Amino acid sequence: MSERIRHPLFRDRITSAAEAAAAIRPGMTVAMSGFTGAGYPKAVPQALAARVEQANAAGERFRIKVLTGASTAPELDGALAKVEGMELRLPYQSDPAVRERINAGTLDYIDIHLSHVAQHAWFGFFGKLDVAVVEVAGIREDGSLVPSSSVGNNKTWLEQADKVILEVNSWQPAALDGMHDVYYGTALPPHRKPILLEHPDDRIGEPSLRVDPDKVVAVVETHAPDRNSAFSPPDEASRRIAGHLLDFLSHEIDRGRLTRGLLPLQSGVGNIANAVLGGLAEGGYQGLTAYTEVIQDGMLELLKNGTLRMASATSFSLSPAGIEEFNANVDFYRSRILLRPQEISNHPEVIRRLGCIAMNGMIEADIYGNVNSTHIAGSRIMNGIGGSGDFARNGYLSVFMSPSTARGGQVSGIVPMVSHVDHTEHDTMVLVTEQGLADLRGLAPRQRAKRVIETCAHPDFRPMLQDYFDRACRDGHGMHTPHLLGEALSWHQRMVETGSMRPAATG
Repeated sequence: MSERIRHPLFRDRITSAAEAAAAIRPGMTVAMSGFTGAGYPKAVPQALAARVEQANAAGERFRIKVLTGASTAPELDGALAKVEGMELRLPYQSDPAVRERINAGTLDYIDIHLSHVAQHAWFGFFGKLDVAVVEVAGIREDGSLVPSSSVGNNKTWLEQADKVILEVNSWQPAALDGMHDVYYGTALPPHRKPILLEHPDDRIGEPSLRVDPDKVVAVVETHAPDRNSAFSPPDEASRRIAGHLLDFLSHEIDRGRLTRGLLPLQSGVGNIANAVLGGLAEGGYQGLTAYTEVIQDGMLELLKNGTLRMASATSFSLSPAGIEEFNANVDFYRSRILLRPQEISNHPEVIRRLGCIAMNGMIEADIYGNVNSTHIAGSRIMNGIGGSGDFARNGYLSVFMSPSTARGGQVSGIVPMVSHVDHTEHDTMVLVTEQGLADLRGLAPRQRAKRVIETCAHPDFRPMLQDYFDRACRDGHGMHTPHLLGEALSWHQRMVETGSMRPAATG
C-alpha cells in the first residue's frame, strides 16, 4: 500500500479506521465522498457505526448530519441507518434502511438538485462542515490526491471541512490517475466567470484534488470494492420504450433538428437507460459523446464498439460485471472517460451550452406533463430527484421514461394529477412508455393531455383518463388546465386504501 501514499507527511498519519472515526463526535456535520455506489469511504463509516451502537447501548444519543455526492452503499448509508446514527441526510439516497427511516419520520432528508449542493455548502446554507471523509485512489509526492471512482462534491468537502480523513483504497485501479478533471475556477457571486467548457472532452481543470495537509487528521488504508447491484436485463417494456425513443431521434434527424452525431447524451441509471444505449449501437450511430452524471455498463460497451467516442461524468455506476470489464481494460477507457466534480458535470450553464439530450426515469406523469420522480402517493420517498432536474430544465431535449403500469398492472404510470411534482410541465418535452411516445413541444395544456392519453397511457386506464379529462373540460373551474379538484388525487387515495388504482368493480 505504501506506493499509494507517496508523501511522507501523510504516511505519518496512517491509522486505523476506529482511531480515525474517533474524530467524529455527536452533532457534527460530516461530508463524505460517494456517488451512486462508487468512491465512498468503506472503513470509517463502519467504525463510526460501531461507536454509535456502543453509545446507544449506554443510553447515549449519537447522531450526525451526513452529506455526500449522491447515494452510497451499505457500508456507509446502510451501516449508519441501521444504528440510527444519522439525524439528517442529503442530497440523494437509495438505501432501503435509510428510506425506511426517512418514511418513518425518524431521519430528516433534504432532496436537492445535485448541481446545487456544492454551491449551497459554499453559501453556508448547511452550516459548518466539521469533518470530511473522502476516499482516494492515492496520494502523490506533492500531496495532491488521486480521486477515486467518483468525484462528486469531494473538492468542496476538502476545501470546506475543518478536518479531513482520507481513505486510500488500493482496490481502485492506479490507472485512475489522470482520468479526472477537477475545476478550481468557481467563485461566489458576484465574482463568477463563465465556465469555458465548450465540448464534452474539454479539460478545464487539474487531474488531482488539492487538500491542506494541516487539516488531514487521519489516513486509513483500505482494499475494498465499490458495491453496485447487477442490473436486470432489459425487459420487453424497456425495449419498447427504447424503440419509441430511437424512432423519435431518427425523426428529429430527418426533420433537420438533429444530426447523426446527435448531441451529448445524459442518461439516468437502470435497465431502461441501458436499453436505450444498446439501441444506439444497433441503430448504427458512431462517434457520439456523453455529458452525464454516471458511466454505467451500457456506456462501456458503446465506448468499445465506437458508438461513443468519449464520455464525461462525475462517477461510475457499474455492475460487478461492469467493474470487472473496466478494471481489465482500464488503459483503454482512461483515454475516453473524464470524471469531473458534480458541480461541473451537472452545471446548468454547461448543460445548456452543450445542448444535452436528457433521458431520465420517472415514477409517474400526469396528463399535462408534470412528472413525479421521487414519491409514492405524494408522501413516501423512493430515492430523490438527483440530477434529473439539472438536465431536464437546461437540456436541448428533456425526455422522461417509465412503463405505463406498475404493481402487476394495478397502478397507472399516467394519472390525472401527479401526487408530487419534481418536474413541471414546463420542463417536460417528451414522455415515453412502452405504449408510445408523446412529443409535447409546442402544445398547449389541453393538447398535451390528449397526446399523453392517446399515446402513453395503458389501454386498461386510457378510458378512465379520457373520462376524467372530458368531465374536467366540462365542469372544471377553468379551461386552461382543466381539473376536477375533488377527484384529481382519488386514484392515489384508492391505491393507498386498496393497493390498486382500478375501481373496485374491475380490480
